[in-house]
Amino acid sequence: MSDDPLALPQVSESRLMARLEALAEIGDTGDGGCARLALTDEDRAGRDLVVGWMEDLGLEVTVDGIGNVVATQPGFDSEIAPVMCGSHIDTVRTGGRYDGNYGVLAGLEVIEAAQTAGLELARPLAVAFFTDEEGARFAPDMLGSLAYAGGIGVEDALDIVGIDGVTVGDELRRIGYAGGAPLPGRAPHAFVEVHVEQGPVLEAEGLTIGAVTGVQGISWQEVTISGQSNHAGTTPMSMRHDAGFAAFAIGAFVRGLAIEIGPPQVGTVGKIDLEPNLVNVVARTARLTVDLRNTDETELQSAGVEARGMSRRTGRARGRDDRATNPGALRTRRIRRPHDRPGRGDGGASRSQGPAAAVGRWARRPDDGAYLPDGDGVRPLGRWHLPQPRRVHVAG
Repeated sequence: MSDDPLALPQVSESRLMARLEALAEIGDTGDGGCARLALTDEDRAGRDLVVGWMEDLGLEVTVDGIGNVVATQPGFDSEIAPVMCGSHIDTVRTGGRYDGNYGVLAGLEVIEAAQTAGLELARPLAVAFFTDEEGARFAPDMLGSLAYAGGIGVEDALDIVGIDGVTVGDELRRIGYAGGAPLPGRAPHAFVEVHVEQGPVLEAEGLTIGAVTGVQGISWQEVTISGQSNHAGTTPMSMRHDAGFAAFAIGAFVRGLAIEIGPPQVGTVGKIDLEPNLVNVVARTARLTVDLRNTDETELQSAGVEARGMSRRTGRARGRDDRATNPGALRTRRIRRPHDRPGRGDGGASRSQGPAAAVGRWARRPDDGAYLPDGDGVRPLGRWHLPQPRRVHVAG
């Protein structure tokens, strides 16, 4: 083949964008975003659309027991492992049209470009989308890739109950994506994921691409505080056992803790539920989530210890009175899998190319790119023990 780059297969920007736009119409929120929670009717419609494109290219499509879909070029010896590109097409309620979708449809575009050009390959190309990678309906997130890589048993995964009270297994059967391909799935020869950054760094610096230098470890905790429900007008402030106030204090502490530790530590209280949730009633119960992330495991663990300790102190002092030594006054529950530990890598780029050896902080590269940590978590595919699964971020 010619060394001239123009002689190589050329991807079609217009074709890729047309597919992205068509997929974005499913679950369109009207403000440029998408809502396709995992295994909903909208997710089924998105799956059907993408699977149709895979079949149009003559790819061999398989669906496994957790609903992961893998499409592989045919015509190769079955012993030859493919080079795989993949991501997800489920979203959160306020999801973007490129998050995950770009990684799937970009892989599909590469396959179509290679086939159109008649490119002869030593290995087949494959593209995959994994089930419930967002985790917005069924926790934990990245569930499909976790099952594919052997990190969770299929029966355990199918029994997970979602935020609306239904199980993964029931919903897979309902939408017709309870497949028969075995789990764990077959490890590819290599895996790459192209992903929109979902953050402001690349755009703010005028850069278009970044090599991932580290993966944030993620800790999710659910905190439940028990107080006492009373009238908002007749109960003196000094006599309140206000679970809502305790929840807001924890939220302020989490933000302050992240600022005190400094980058790349981040902390978020993204969900608070109050009971009875009335304008004129002191809350008797508060339930909130705490999301902590850092590329440094020691710092992440330290932040978690501080956050849990503060939650207990706050719940006892403010959720109830001094008698609240009863552990029932505050409960914490881990809601994310225990192997979410920080990881480090060079994203396929040499460490000598730039000043980003301090993994966990982003740094500019001299060739208009960047090294930066991955903030949203990466498929748990290191279990395949590939030489180096690759992920790159592009500006959204």
